[in-house]
Amino acid sequence: MGREPQLPGQRVLVIGGSSGIGLETARRAHAEGASVIITARDPERVHRAGLELEASIAAFDATDFDRLGIFFAEVRTQLDHVLVTVPGPPHEPRTDFDAEEARREVDAHLVLPLRVARIASGKVRPGGTLLFIGCIDHGRVERGSTFVSALTTALSAMTKRLAFELAPVRVNLLAAGFVDTPLAAEVMGNGIDARREELRTTLPIGRVIGAGDVAALAVHLMTNTAVTGATFDIDGGQQLVEG
Repeated sequence: MGREPQLPGQRVLVIGGSSGIGLETARRAHAEGASVIITARDPERVHRAGLELEASIAAFDATDFDRLGIFFAEVRTQLDHVLVTVPGPPHEPRTDFDAEEARREVDAHLVLPLRVARIASGKVRPGGTLLFIGCIDHGRVERGSTFVSALTTALSAMTKRLAFELAPVRVNLLAAGFVDTPLAAEVMGNGIDARREELRTTLPIGRVIGAGDVAALAVHLMTNTAVTGATFDIDGGQQLVEG
């Protein structure tokens, strides 16, 4: 006997949902009976995702906070769950500290979740969820991601506070290690196969984390109403072996 869908009739917004973890979460939410709204920067990719999942779509840069506010003002229906992913890393690694790049990282990894929490809280039903995605890959994907890891630590503390302030809306953070996505492959280039093999041979789980692993946890947190204010490390044991 098949099981009942976990999100029947619910509405899930995925900010950054045209690829990777965001798209996989949208797929799983849709498969669980939810209607999906997807936003992303790339109009072509978000259009394809919308066609695949029969989703409402909007193409804009979520770190354009004025445009983000306009988007939420135009959402006329109540939301059940909101997932916030972040723009990917720069394609060209930097060897020195760049203040402008650092500011963009702060906007993407810290200010964006906070803005969404403030704007979206009145749109999310009591007992619904805000979910944020963070990074704990400790510099192994590209230079500068140690800084992103530090931002995730700050976001974890912010998640606790928001869970208290926005209750009964629940707020949780998924802190991912290396996730094998098309973006990771694009950023790492010829080094991606070596990184995959390294993780397969060193991680306690004996395999590489994929976008579906993170998406499965995200959907679980949408349905588990006992969890709020928590940070979930999802890295296959990467921190155990890499520190």
